[in-house]
Amino acid sequence: MKFNQEPIDWKEIFELKNIILNLVGVALIILALKGFMIPNKFLDGGVIGASILIHEISHIPFGILVLVLNIPFLFIGKNVLGKTFAIQSLITFLMIAGSMTFIDIQPVTSDRLLIALFGGCLIGMGMGFVIRSGAAADGIEILALFTTRKIGLNVSEVIFGINSTLFLCAAWSFGISTALYSIVTYFSAIKSLDYIANGIEQYTSLHIISSKSEAIKSLIVQQFGKGITVIKGERGYLPHAFHEKTDCDIIITVVTRLELLRIKEEVSQLDPHAFMYIQYIKEARGGILRNKSKH
Repeated sequence: MKFNQEPIDWKEIFELKNIILNLVGVALIILALKGFMIPNKFLDGGVIGASILIHEISHIPFGILVLVLNIPFLFIGKNVLGKTFAIQSLITFLMIAGSMTFIDIQPVTSDRLLIALFGGCLIGMGMGFVIRSGAAADGIEILALFTTRKIGLNVSEVIFGINSTLFLCAAWSFGISTALYSIVTYFSAIKSLDYIANGIEQYTSLHIISSKSEAIKSLIVQQFGKGITVIKGERGYLPHAFHEKTDCDIIITVVTRLELLRIKEEVSQLDPHAFMYIQYIKEARGGILRNKSKH
């Protein structure tokens, strides 16, 4: 395993945008924990969920638990993602621990469904803002990244395994009902985190194969203002006519979720038999990604 030896980028740590994102994220996490989850013994996944569970069983202050349990992951994060990330995450952990210790927030509701949905959404949004600031609010993602390099499982599988164990413990300690609601809280959190961290305009790669490729190229570029890439390919090879084939253009364009449906509808009008498939991508940069003109 190669350790990241990059120096600390203090300019990035103290950049105003990152500070604001981190403060907003921590505020939402504290509201979710104190206003919804902890008073009703609801768990999230990861280190925060484990801290809630241990807090309810042992009555050790939650702020101390979330800081102590996250500290070991900072050393992994420093080696894997760099010193700047570790410092930013340490600041986040300290803010969460301090806020949970010294800030008093009354429970917002005792309705279990509202707690699961709004508590999960708030903590997910908070973690999303923290991620966008360049830090982490929970060490489980760092642990998952490190573990995948050791045992070959992907990040989702590692996180799922850890959280499954956590929710089984919750079922044993708090009852099946609370554990099931905690799972709803967790899924609300990860969906909210996804929207905040990746944005509502998460980029999608759209692939189109059509006999009317020239008209579709013009549509995407001229009407929607998107860039395209064209790969030369072959189509055919059907089970009843395997040896029949024709040359074709495979048109690839990167669009947002908001643009995807409109482009698919327009393509279908041009060629109802066009073959399209999409791939969700984590990040895209450069080229023509945004078109600010009105269609």
